[in-house]
Amino acid sequence: MSATADHRSAPSRARSLAQIAVFAGVIAAMGLVPAFTPPGSTVPITVQSMGVMLAGAILGARKGFASVLLFLALVAIGLPLLSGGRGGLAVFTTPSVGFLIGFPLAAFIIGWLTERKGAPYRVVLGSAFNLIGGIVFLYILGIGGIMLRTGISLPAAFAAVIVFIPGDVIKAIVAAIIAKPVHMAYPGLLPDRRPESEFERVEIS
Repeated sequence: MSATADHRSAPSRARSLAQIAVFAGVIAAMGLVPAFTPPGSTVPITVQSMGVMLAGAILGARKGFASVLLFLALVAIGLPLLSGGRGGLAVFTTPSVGFLIGFPLAAFIIGWLTERKGAPYRVVLGSAFNLIGGIVFLYILGIGGIMLRTGISLPAAFAAVIVFIPGDVIKAIVAAIIAKPVHMAYPGLLPDRRPESEFERVEIS
């Protein structure tokens, strides 16, 4: 690689690192909203899962994954960034462990699906991608973590998280609605998948 090419890539790397850090901060900020643990459940309801969806929907697979991983690393070293002021390695031994481990993977899946569709970002498809990564996939790991840490059966573990589903569906839709104007303001975040004819119409107009 030439010195010129390396010089040109430096701002891009710096921009990517800044985006990763910003979204780690966004997820941490969402932890300021108090958590609520429903009766009969061992896992609290928080809004931080919406931050995970936003990271994947806006940053894409790799940067979304990295931002959530950075957030979890800060939690692991003891910063009280989870809802309720929780932090430290002990949180990874609770029934929530499956959800925590699933956060960066969910962001990756959402980002991967979003990138495959590419620009322009569409709210309906974005909501579907958030549901796939942020609910279906995340709940599989979350339920597994509950079963592992509590020893309860699969039906009992599913019953413990079913109360989360309506709220998470709303989060998935809201995250897609938020992602739309962000992608409009920063069009380079996604690869453009528009047909060649559409490019021609844009150029002519």
